[in-house]
Amino acid sequence: MFRMSRGKRVVPAMVLAASLTLLAACGTDTDKGEEKPGADGTTSEAPKEGRPLVVWAGSQTPIVANFNPYSPTVLHAALGSIYQSLFFYNKAAAGDPVPMLGESAEWAEDGKSLTIKIRQGVKWNDGTDFTVDDVIFSFTNDTAKADYVDSVEKIDDSTVKMNFNAVSFTNAYSILGATYMVPKHIFEKEADLVTFANATPVGTGPYKVQAVTDASYTIVANENYWEEGKPQVKEVQWIGVDANNSAESLFKAKQLDWATMFIAQPDTLTADGTLGYLAIHQNPTTLYTCSNAKLGCTGAQTDTAVRQALNLAIDRKTVNEKAFFNLSGDMSPTFAKPGRDDQWVAEGMPATSPQTADVAAATKILEDAGYTKGGDGIYEKDGKKVSMKLISVDGWSDYNAAAELIQAQAKEAGIEIKAETVTWDEFSDSRMTGNFELIVGGVVGTPIADPYQIYRDWFSGDYTQKVGTQLESGEWNMARYDNPVVNEAVKKAAATNDEATKKEAYAAIQKEIVNDLPYIPMFLSASQTFYNQVDFDGWPTQDNLYSFPPAWDGMSSGVVLANLTYK
Repeated sequence: MFRMSRGKRVVPAMVLAASLTLLAACGTDTDKGEEKPGADGTTSEAPKEGRPLVVWAGSQTPIVANFNPYSPTVLHAALGSIYQSLFFYNKAAAGDPVPMLGESAEWAEDGKSLTIKIRQGVKWNDGTDFTVDDVIFSFTNDTAKADYVDSVEKIDDSTVKMNFNAVSFTNAYSILGATYMVPKHIFEKEADLVTFANATPVGTGPYKVQAVTDASYTIVANENYWEEGKPQVKEVQWIGVDANNSAESLFKAKQLDWATMFIAQPDTLTADGTLGYLAIHQNPTTLYTCSNAKLGCTGAQTDTAVRQALNLAIDRKTVNEKAFFNLSGDMSPTFAKPGRDDQWVAEGMPATSPQTADVAAATKILEDAGYTKGGDGIYEKDGKKVSMKLISVDGWSDYNAAAELIQAQAKEAGIEIKAETVTWDEFSDSRMTGNFELIVGGVVGTPIADPYQIYRDWFSGDYTQKVGTQLESGEWNMARYDNPVVNEAVKKAAATNDEATKKEAYAAIQKEIVNDLPYIPMFLSASQTFYNQVDFDGWPTQDNLYSFPPAWDGMSSGVVLANLTYK
């Protein structure tokens, strides 16, 4: 039984830590058993039951064998299918965290310690016992240790106690749901846990790696898995393709079983009944801006006035209609999820971002900030044009179309945007090192009705690095934003479980980020998931959202795979 208690009073678990793998596929953001798809697109005869489930999660070729959960280029199957957290938090539906490698967690009254009971009888896939020593190592190694953790001590063979240097109620999800347990006997031998490729991973999850090629990788059922009778699907093949439209073609050829990607007309895939379909508004789509000149950002977007003007120059209604086919939802510049998180939106804060362009207001902001329009219609100041490069990932058709529309809309307000596409590796490197001006990118939404984790991970100056320095594991502030007011308010929110105090802290954060716009809010993306419902059963459905359905979403995808069966 899971207990999130403070003394004898139940305390709701708060917050989310971001999953980088989701961002890898957010350019989204099946056969009947007669044929077995191969990594090269060929097929061979195979019985329906026992054939591999074929998955695309946004990976491009060539695939590189990297199953290190601390690596920014980790392959999707590593998270959830191979490595697991102590508890599972379901983004798709309200409910208590589900025990995984942990059985219970109990807070001290002062919020400065947390006692965790771990599941007994769990083994790593090499046959070694999973122990409290692995838990302690997973929380205290130099790469994973959070700044609020003082120590983790062994109480007995099934219990650890985490001690914090500050009240840490609000970090519950980071600790229990977003820290992957790794085997001490493997990882302690590595000098650098970030660059370690971990090509033959040892995990506790339902699957283990069988083979990796440039075109695909295959995972097979872990015979030592602790959940009795799972997984039923014994083999899963993760393939690399170049773009959404290639995956769409594979679905039509019945050579793909599961993917989460943007499709303008989903009924073209679902009409014959082979594929099921779920669309859930969950994660914000934004324009990342490298916003902080003090940390090395360069370009016109480092000026708050330019970001404010660009925000007003965008016609979101048109972008949603033409690039996302009206499948995206409105989002709030406070980054609280409309509807679900309304209680946290401070008085006077906008419920949603402006849906139509206001060119007059945009140009006024620029002119009030000392910009003048040049002969080419583009504003400039001190001899420098308001000109910025906006990148998106090649093959992510919705994001690419959005970038081109924003380019045209910005020009009407005297702002030059140069939309360019890059490879996934270039995109990943740019946002992790800060070497960019603007990026069409996703922000990971929280799994519960509280925006704290977005505020801490994406807006706090404690979670970023200077431009040119790679963000460390657990750091997600790609905008290099560092505002003392926000930093202090994040710490204030982390140190309390009192709703009124948190609202006060969130009001301070919202006032700053709505003005500063280090991430220019666009939409709540509709994650469109397609799945083979003829050959496989047990998928999340609208009536049973036991897990967030995207194939790329860490623990969520591992939970889905563990619950699938053959029909």
